[in-house]
Amino acid sequence: MKKKASQAMTRNSEIQQPLRDEITLPKVLHALSDPIRMEIVLKIARAGQVACGAFDIPMPKSTLSHHFKVLRESGVVASRREGNELINSLRTEDLEARFPGVIAAIIAAGTADKGKA
Repeated sequence: MKKKASQAMTRNSEIQQPLRDEITLPKVLHALSDPIRMEIVLKIARAGQVACGAFDIPMPKSTLSHHFKVLRESGVVASRREGNELINSLRTEDLEARFPGVIAAIIAAGTADKGKA
């Protein structure tokens, strides 16, 4: 019997996020395949943690929210509520435990690519 999505994810102040063992490589790679989501991840990697409102990405708020949802539900990003803001951080420890070296390589490649632009 399969778990419902809401049962399979942990609740962090009402924010659904997968448990470490539920993070899959295809979902992580899909989440990171979008240039906007990669930009979000690189900014979080540089800063450590960033509020959703601190991203200066010219797009509708609903579209940006969708990108954060994809990153969160894939297990790449953890979000926690602080007052009215969502604070985002990379789930580096979880990703490293599941797929050693992958997130570091992706961030290094993304940083190198961004430097060429």
